[in-house]
Amino acid sequence: MAAEDQPDPDAPAGGADVSAKLFGTWELGDLEYADPSTERYITVTPVAHTAGRHAGKQFKKSQISIVERFINRLMQTEENTGKKQKTLNYVRDAFDIIHERTEDNPIQVLVTAVENAAPREETVRLKYGGISVPKAVDVAPQRRVDQSLKFLAEGVYNDSFKTTTDIEEAIANQLIGAANYDVQTYAVSQKEEKERVAAAAR
Repeated sequence: MAAEDQPDPDAPAGGADVSAKLFGTWELGDLEYADPSTERYITVTPVAHTAGRHAGKQFKKSQISIVERFINRLMQTEENTGKKQKTLNYVRDAFDIIHERTEDNPIQVLVTAVENAAPREETVRLKYGGISVPKAVDVAPQRRVDQSLKFLAEGVYNDSFKTTTDIEEAIANQLIGAANYDVQTYAVSQKEEKERVAAAAR
């Protein structure tokens, strides 16, 4: 392989083309990652719909854009299952709201929100002679990202389902709150609760 064909070691995660833009608007370059443990599992690409090309491959989900993974999580409810295009439009509109409120790149807000809502510890049940004993364990980086996306999606669902809050507003509120580490935000409160229970089980 010639030297010019070698991949750039400083290229963004997932080999994203920084000249392309997500939704044709948002820049992919200059994103900051505060947590080195989850950085390799938070991939950002200009593609928000890969048509499930990684679905059958173990651990390949980490190569999917974090934006698409968030969209997929939002679909995992009884009312929205399979409505990919509708959910994608909701997230696109929510990104516009986030930019209006914070003047930041909404992709950066999402990345920071995922990092802030990712629990570092959780509990497992160990059985000793028929007695279940809780034990605190460290959470693997990939599971941390999975749990964070789950908390964010649940927070959006709780805020928007059977309420007067539009789903775009709910998405923006949850992402901005988690990015600012607001403990009133559902995702951050769930993370704190998991870590509190784990600390008591050490």
